[in-house]
Amino acid sequence: MIRDMNDNQSKMHDGVSNSLGNQKPPLRGGLVSKFIVRRRRFIYINRREIKMYSKRPLFLFCMIIAPLACIFFFTTLMMKGLPKRLPAAIVDEDNTHVTRIVCRLLNAFQETDVKYVYHDFSEARQAMQERKIYAFFYLPKGLTKDCESSRQPTISFYTNDSYFVPANLLFKDMKTTGALAGLALTRSNLWGHGLRDENVMGQIQPIAIETHPLKNSFLDYSVYLSNMLVPGIIILLIMLTATYTIGLEWKTEQQIKLYIISGKSPALALAAKLLPQTVIYTTILCFMDVWFFKYLGYPCNCGIWKMFGLSVLTVLSTQGFGIFLFGLMAGEMRLSMCICSLWGILSFSLGGFTFPVTAMSPYLRFLAAWFPLRHYYLIYVNLALDNYSLQYVWGSVMTLIGFTLLPLLVLPRYHKAFKKFKYLE
Repeated sequence: MIRDMNDNQSKMHDGVSNSLGNQKPPLRGGLVSKFIVRRRRFIYINRREIKMYSKRPLFLFCMIIAPLACIFFFTTLMMKGLPKRLPAAIVDEDNTHVTRIVCRLLNAFQETDVKYVYHDFSEARQAMQERKIYAFFYLPKGLTKDCESSRQPTISFYTNDSYFVPANLLFKDMKTTGALAGLALTRSNLWGHGLRDENVMGQIQPIAIETHPLKNSFLDYSVYLSNMLVPGIIILLIMLTATYTIGLEWKTEQQIKLYIISGKSPALALAAKLLPQTVIYTTILCFMDVWFFKYLGYPCNCGIWKMFGLSVLTVLSTQGFGIFLFGLMAGEMRLSMCICSLWGILSFSLGGFTFPVTAMSPYLRFLAAWFPLRHYYLIYVNLALDNYSLQYVWGSVMTLIGFTLLPLLVLPRYHKAFKKFKYLE
């Protein structure tokens, strides 16, 4: 897809070269004059870039509409926290006062709504296949008789794991119900043998357990997921937008013009070209921080200004990583965008917020360090949730700064790409 360009193509841009590329600074104040010329080139490329945005609605969608839609979508989707009153059923083949107590106990959980009570196993299985329920609790015939005879009855519960979240929530409630029902029957038998309450509870539960969830005491799914899913999607959009914007110069055959306008400086050309995106995405992420930590009240123990700083560093590091990937591909827009897409999608799995990185293989642990979202997650947890000092996340901060400086390694390839390569269909 890449081949050498004809040197005569550079003659198309002599007008630009005469207006900006060949400006000679005055004799006095050489450094100041060079700075002024570079500033004019920088501003010219900025205006050129903003003008291009106004002609392509795709940029408006990717940089403003899509990130804001993700922010509002995920926060409103999980506004109430954990899903509640999930439809379930009970198969009560025994139909005694004991099984009815178990049914009331299961229905008392917040996440469980016992909508149906069946007397046959096949009816419950058919209801699950028809997606009327996510799980059902099975109480076999003779359960009460076995309990009163001090035998060991068996109760079962079935969940539809095709729906991961509701199935796991119902599994937890049904497992707790089974344990509590067994303890209640044991307590009744001990009472029947004449034991007092303090002696009964000492045998049933010798150690009392108190649970105190830290940092997310309400067990709010939105606090857990939105703070990672939304930044992960925005990071993916930043990489794709950066590589697409740079590659568009080759696709429209304007790379030589940009190269000459910048004074044959790829660093100035890339910095000026991506500055409007940096400002827009930084504003979006800072708005996300205000929305999460001020309006929705998500825990932020470090102060919102540190989260603003993390947002700025995240945008710069992601753009630097995208520029680096594009430079490695020597101007191949399609391949670089495919790699950015793959990198962004893998970051959700290797970021560490769904599966601990420490439990992964050594190769995956090494690979996880190359994802900006992984370091965003570590900084967010240590600062916003745990309120640790910045020294505890200094390694992640320096890694993000390293991502920002990665384009310096591929500037020679950009020189070659600007002068010799062009986009081919």
